Amino acid sequence: MEQRLPDFMALYGAWEQLSPGPKAELRRVGRPDELIEVPAFYRLCAGKGTTEWEKKAFERLVFCLPCIMHVAGNVTLGAALAYIGQDGKGVSEKRLFQVIRSEAPNDMIQLRRILGMVKPRLNWPKAASQLWYWNQRSKRDLLEDFFMNRSK
Repeated sequence: MEQRLPDFMALYGAWEQLSPGPKAELRRVGRPDELIEVPAFYRLCAGKGTTEWEKKAFERLVFCLPCIMHVAGNVTLGAALAYIGQDGKGVSEKRLFQVIRSEAPNDMIQLRRILGMVKPRLNWPKAASQLWYWNQRSKRDLLEDFFMNRSK
């Protein structure tokens, strides 16, 4: 039986429609599991995720959502993190390895810190799919994508 992915762009659209207050509540959350105490989380995910695994996946998505901006194109999460801006600053390899080596929920906390620093512009459905299936394989894919797109 094939599992269908959620409509990630609908989630992004719902995020965009939130007023500043609920968006700020979601930004202030320090850990993915704290989202269950935030009403805005339920406005975004009410009725979605029937299994515990899906609920955790939605937590990961909403936890990272405040730190990204969707752009059309083929910009993956790894490519967006590999981008070095005009100021010459980008994500260091060391910080990315902290994400890869960490276990849940610290891996998501570290990733969100990086996302908050660089505010990446990426293709949200591509990034969301990677976060949806977040595991050792998707971490490895992130790392490989980062190095394949790293500016010299």
